[in-house]
Amino acid sequence: MSGRFEIRRASAQQLPEILTVYERARRFMRETGNPNQWSGGYPAPQLLENDLEKGNLYVLLKGEKLCGVFALIFGEDSTYRVIEGGTWGSDAPYAAIHRIASSGEEHGILEAAVCDARSRIGHIRIDTHRDNAVMQHLLIKLGFSRRGIIYLPNGDPRIAFELF
Repeated sequence: MSGRFEIRRASAQQLPEILTVYERARRFMRETGNPNQWSGGYPAPQLLENDLEKGNLYVLLKGEKLCGVFALIFGEDSTYRVIEGGTWGSDAPYAAIHRIASSGEEHGILEAAVCDARSRIGHIRIDTHRDNAVMQHLLIKLGFSRRGIIYLPNGDPRIAFELF
């Protein structure tokens, strides 16, 4: 339990509802000036199935209502090996939050996910698209520091943040 949400590992049965949450998040991004971050149907169902198989996909529930979803991945993330225009603040073991999305019906999804992650490990990394002003604002509000630019495997740049 993390505040007003129950956070637990996602199940394969929840995948259709999870896909709906991601579609809503993509629509929200387009509406708020961030049309390119999750274009092309990202995250693909195969990626989410991989997250499920590895036990990295989590859902946020309020009662039985699925309000949000995120991947929490422990250990070195290859996209974070090289950072431009800055440095990481800590070399301690960390977890990365990826693919966080809200159904749009509840506030506090990111805060709850970060709180849950911090209860497991004190060092969190996360990244976002330069056009995702909403996410950047929330990350700073939650105490994250902007660290520099990282690149996804396809070469797309992302702003990297860290909390430790």
